[in-house]
Amino acid sequence: MVKKFLFRVLCGFFLGISVFAPGFSGSIIAIILGIYHDIVRITANPFKKLKENIIFCIPLGIGVAISAVFFIFTFRFLFDNYEKATYFLFVGLICGNIPEIWSEMKKTTFKIQNAFGGAIAFVLVLVMGVLSFSFGGNDTGEITSNLFRFGLGGFFGGVVLLVPGMSVSAVLFLAGIYEDLIYIVNDFMAFDFTYIVSFAVFAFTALIGVVLASNGIKILFEKHPGIANTSVFGFIVGSLISVVATSIMLKADDSTWGISILMLTIGLAISFLFVILGRYLRKDSEEIVEVSASDD
Repeated sequence: MVKKFLFRVLCGFFLGISVFAPGFSGSIIAIILGIYHDIVRITANPFKKLKENIIFCIPLGIGVAISAVFFIFTFRFLFDNYEKATYFLFVGLICGNIPEIWSEMKKTTFKIQNAFGGAIAFVLVLVMGVLSFSFGGNDTGEITSNLFRFGLGGFFGGVVLLVPGMSVSAVLFLAGIYEDLIYIVNDFMAFDFTYIVSFAVFAFTALIGVVLASNGIKILFEKHPGIANTSVFGFIVGSLISVVATSIMLKADDSTWGISILMLTIGLAISFLFVILGRYLRKDSEEIVEVSASDD
């Protein structure tokens, strides 16, 4: 039981990474760790087997909280001191995951409707990027109080949370609220609740998105994996273009460009290492499932 609890804490930590590090998909992490179907089941009907669900979610929540504290302080420091380089870090993180999504997409037979789904996802991502600029992106270093952006970002973030291959943080980036959320949660840790309404709108719409999408996403990936995986690929490529465009528009001197290239390299290395780690964790999770089954 202790080993299972600690393993779920570790799962929660890696799920937290998917929220704070653009390019990482929480659902892919959950699949690797063997907890994806449990999460889908709980989000689809949280009150069924309520006690069992709570016991399952407590260690996950602890892991996410640990991850949140670590990444919020880290990314706030990076945004305050190396904003352009931080964007290039995210470009590297996203790029490193493209080969994995591509390999999943190639497992299904090519059909014209698959390409159509990918094109729609690609266009939607670019439209979200344009809208984020239209409603005033966070280029002043100050937290926005635009509730529409928090609501839109929260809803789509909740929808893609359970979509294998999609990154929640990338959606928050496109909605123009990623950096704002980092600062808001950091303020909460300092007992400053100035923007609690904005965060509440984000959390509420995210919950709606998760509940509405939980059953549909599972059915889509089981019955139409070609369209699903191609759409994910279109989303990843579109989000990559949007992040690259944002990073290029930020002002920089010669030294900043050097740091940015270094951060891009680090992002690529981290994403590749994560793929290797994911394969190892997948084997470890299978062993734990076998041990728990024998205990039962």
